[in-house]
Amino acid sequence: MARRPLPRILSTGSAQIARSRDLARTAADSATDVLHPLITVTRGLRRLAAAGRRKWADTPKDRRGPLLFLVASVVLVVALVPYGPLLAIVTLMGASAWHGRDRTPSGPIGPDEAQAKRLESLYEALVPYFSVPEDPAPLYAHGGEWDKAFASYEFDDTGRVSHLSLHYPAYFTDGEADARARIEQLLHTKSGRGREYHFAWDEEGNQLTVTVLPPLPTDVAAQRFVTAPGETVLGFTDPAGVQRTLPLTFGEERRDAPPVVWRTGARSTEPHLLAVGGPGSGTTTLLRSMALQALQHGDVLIVEGGGSGEFACLTGRDGVLGIECGLAGALASLEWAAHETERRLIAANRARQAGHTPPEDTRRPLWLLLDRPTVLGHLAAADGRQDPQSLLQVPLRHGRAAGVTVVVAEQFDALESLSEAVSGHTRARVVLGPASTGQLEAVLGSPPPTTPTPDVPPGRGYARLGSGPVHRLQVPATPDPYDEATSEAHRRAVVGLLPARTTPADAEPTGPAPADLADAAPESPVRFTAPGALGVPAEG
Repeated sequence: MARRPLPRILSTGSAQIARSRDLARTAADSATDVLHPLITVTRGLRRLAAAGRRKWADTPKDRRGPLLFLVASVVLVVALVPYGPLLAIVTLMGASAWHGRDRTPSGPIGPDEAQAKRLESLYEALVPYFSVPEDPAPLYAHGGEWDKAFASYEFDDTGRVSHLSLHYPAYFTDGEADARARIEQLLHTKSGRGREYHFAWDEEGNQLTVTVLPPLPTDVAAQRFVTAPGETVLGFTDPAGVQRTLPLTFGEERRDAPPVVWRTGARSTEPHLLAVGGPGSGTTTLLRSMALQALQHGDVLIVEGGGSGEFACLTGRDGVLGIECGLAGALASLEWAAHETERRLIAANRARQAGHTPPEDTRRPLWLLLDRPTVLGHLAAADGRQDPQSLLQVPLRHGRAAGVTVVVAEQFDALESLSEAVSGHTRARVVLGPASTGQLEAVLGSPPPTTPTPDVPPGRGYARLGSGPVHRLQVPATPDPYDEATSEAHRRAVVGLLPARTTPADAEPTGPAPADLADAAPESPVRFTAPGALGVPAEG
């Protein structure tokens, strides 16, 4: 099928515009070349005047009079000497031209031999993907010129590519995920493994920018974050990923860091969260960090399916309704949480119908933190009892209106055991620890814009809130203060965030608290009785 020619007005108009741009660019370059000596002399005069002012400011006041007399004498002598003013002007212009010259050190033009070989290797590797036999003038061809395809490039101290911007043909299927994944995998392999690369595809300009991302800081300890009620800091990410920073304390140093903030409450679009990772990935640390933040404005109920005692530091604290590790206590606590959600909905509905403000106890946030609930589900199935996850349907479905937030942490090998209610209502997702691209896409719903690395520190992963972008994430260090492997600085940071210790209403404590975690504050009455102790309250 023959192509239809463009209209004459479009073709001639485009040619005239291009010709006008070339003429304007040529005129600007010519003017710069003609006026370059004048620009250099003017710059030198400005630098000489600045040096004179600095010399005058540094001269003591008692010596300024003799200095003025000396300058006046020199001017008088130059004026009386034949051709003195002309020689003085020539000397001044020469000094100005010398001081006004461009002092920028000239760097090496182009890459060295080793860098050129690496760029040529990248170019040759891309030829099978960015070329077709039907292309009459291919941009990528074996033995071709790589400098026409690579717009810009940078190298690190080890000689590996740290930044690369390349052009690709317009017929490349950059809209297909598989085609882009092949290019990303190739560049990741050829540029050097063990680093995290960010790929920015410009489909309109047919340009791909590859950047090596620096590692996220791992020295962020648990602390009070400057957030509003209903905002929870999941961790910290790259500066280009978010439009907000938080002031943080690093010992005696203070600096700002970009956070990943999760918003909960009645206006939240993602009221519940699912965190997935492997053993030692930091999911329990994330739950502990969220618990310390939630206790500032609400109450927390913890169900620990693993039974490892990772939340023992929160036992008996103000606002902690209970920490259940057994099946019976978990069932009783979650049943109470379901009834509490219904009670809040009924009380708030009655208050609105009467034209009153909802009661205070229905507006105080309630957090349900479940660490590995599938373990309890297996125990319940073996014992012929109800799965604890089935009791989460009411808090998950109506929790946003009732001020109830559900956070579930589970491992990769137990994702299939999660109920449909948990998988369907937890639209805020976090993946921590080493994970393949397929695992990340299965949990987050979208592939990450970077290449995951096999070796990551604890608490390192990705986060996605609803249908938003995927962010790199580093969870703040919130270890168990009872753990002997915890450093003293991190232990004190966590202890400083713990609420005051309270005495349960049904029993006195059996023994004294550890000396290093005992609070000096006086005991305060418990706001709510632990649901495992008194059973399920009646609806109000």
